[in-house]
Amino acid sequence: MTAASPPLARLLDQTADAVAAVRAGRSLNEALARVPAELRAGTQALAFHVLRWWGGALGVRALLAPKPPPAPVEALLVSALALAWPGSDPPYEEHTLVDQAVTAARQRTPAAANFVNAVLRRFLREREALVAAACHQPEAAYNHPAWWIERVRHDWPAQWQALLHAANRHPPMVLRVNARRLDAPSYVQRLASLGRAARVLGPQAVLLARPCAVAELPGFAEGEVSVQDLSAQRAAPLLLGGARPLPPGARVLDACAAPGGKTAHLLELAELDLLALDSDPLRLARVHDSLQRLHLHARCLCADVREVSRWWDGRPFDAVLLDAPCTASGIVRRHPDVRWLRRPEDIESSARVQAQLLDALWPVLAPGGRLLYVTCSIFRREGQRQIDAFLQRHAADMPVLDPASPGHLLGLPDNDPGAAPAAVGDGFYYALIHKP
Repeated sequence: MTAASPPLARLLDQTADAVAAVRAGRSLNEALARVPAELRAGTQALAFHVLRWWGGALGVRALLAPKPPPAPVEALLVSALALAWPGSDPPYEEHTLVDQAVTAARQRTPAAANFVNAVLRRFLREREALVAAACHQPEAAYNHPAWWIERVRHDWPAQWQALLHAANRHPPMVLRVNARRLDAPSYVQRLASLGRAARVLGPQAVLLARPCAVAELPGFAEGEVSVQDLSAQRAAPLLLGGARPLPPGARVLDACAAPGGKTAHLLELAELDLLALDSDPLRLARVHDSLQRLHLHARCLCADVREVSRWWDGRPFDAVLLDAPCTASGIVRRHPDVRWLRRPEDIESSARVQAQLLDALWPVLAPGGRLLYVTCSIFRREGQRQIDAFLQRHAADMPVLDPASPGHLLGLPDNDPGAAPAAVGDGFYYALIHKP
């Protein structure tokens, strides 16, 4: 933190409220929107850290204070414990953290200040033993809910531990260079001239050595570059490429298009007659804003994909991209609140919607067309099992699963053996299906 940064006590106070909101079932983005603007960036950084280590911190709190303190006190205390968790690259010196946590407690619940001080100091004195004891419980050892741990272990028996640990690492910041304007090597050189280290990962993909605010990226406002994870950048080339590339002017539907990253990538790579659909008008506005910044054009329409008669004009599409709503289990390193917000039943709920979307979109695809199904999930129910069921339901139509389909990308180095760990993309699932 710089000298001009807000006092840590204020940030801890806001962080505790944000984390408490997540535990109450609200998204972190929603909670952060209520934070004063001057405190938002710092609060977000701390909240991300806390939510990555919440399971362990909650386990230690249970050992140090078996009777839970009042909710406002617990949120602050567990946040401070998470920020002092060993191996998590704590962002503050121990004495600073304790002092500022006690100051925050005195402001939130004055009677609890001594309690917070005593618990934190004991944790620091006995940290190794307390952490070892807490980690006998899976939630503390892996910092995910117990049901989530069991699901990952069931789906990926050989990789489950690596997957859970990877979800607690900081994600890389990967950029997508606008192919209509320049290429990745040129942009890396431009960054280097400004003293910002980066390297090329692909024709349009650039990995920053250190994340930064988008306002600091040269050419961002002018539409030369966007932020997009490496795994997400696979969608557009998959849909457009292959042995039979889509011709110029092809009719393409981007269903569930918001926030617009894949929509824009398609248009950066090809001249298309593209319709972007989304059922949420606020999220659809983000698609429009993104296209405007990048100087691209698509028709944007607010509609529920499943209500085909309300939006389809009867002309079939040459290609359909279905970036389906899901549990987002593959992107929890970017959104650490997701693991604490989801419930076991959410998997089946998402899977039902995904099946409905697939069935609704298959008839609008032209003979010889292609449909790309995408989720940012590592759960098999939302990936391979979903597509297996779809292929069986529509066996009479003889859909063909393209062998180039990546299938499940787990967010581990195995996805790209030549890539450095920092360059590994998020967890995704991809299936490219052809219609005879």
